[in-house]
Amino acid sequence: MGRLLRGVALGALVAGLVACGPPKKSVFPPTVSIQEMTTRPDGQWRLTVRIQNNSYGSMDFSSLDGELKVAELVPVRLHSRFDLDIPPFAADVTQIDVLPTPEMTATLKTAAAKGSAGSVPYSVNGNAHAKPEQEDKARDFTFHGNDWLSPVPGIPNTWR
Repeated sequence: MGRLLRGVALGALVAGLVACGPPKKSVFPPTVSIQEMTTRPDGQWRLTVRIQNNSYGSMDFSSLDGELKVAELVPVRLHSRFDLDIPPFAADVTQIDVLPTPEMTATLKTAAAKGSAGSVPYSVNGNAHAKPEQEDKARDFTFHGNDWLSPVPGIPNTWR
């Protein structure tokens, strides 16, 4: 009986000590999308890229490396370095300049000619480099996103 009582007490003590540690926060890949795009006079596109932190803890994002595909055309490289500390379940934006292919530019012009009825599908794929709040090292998180770009009425050369 004494051994049983000591065993139960020891078990309760161990369970109490384990409960004292900080809870591990779940980490999930971010969602990356284009919030806005403007076509510039020099032919480049300025993308306002939205990064949504889907994790239960904050994450310190430092870069994106991937590709942007418009319609079913050949993709272009999407790359940027920045410093964004994004709280849990929140989002922030960064700007990235890309040089589109002539086919991408032509596709956008064709859609723009249709006015607000024109839209173009796009996809972004790649890796976001980030350090989760409770981890010692940064790591890469894969992202895949797709949506549509449509011209913004009244704001020339702007798409959302």
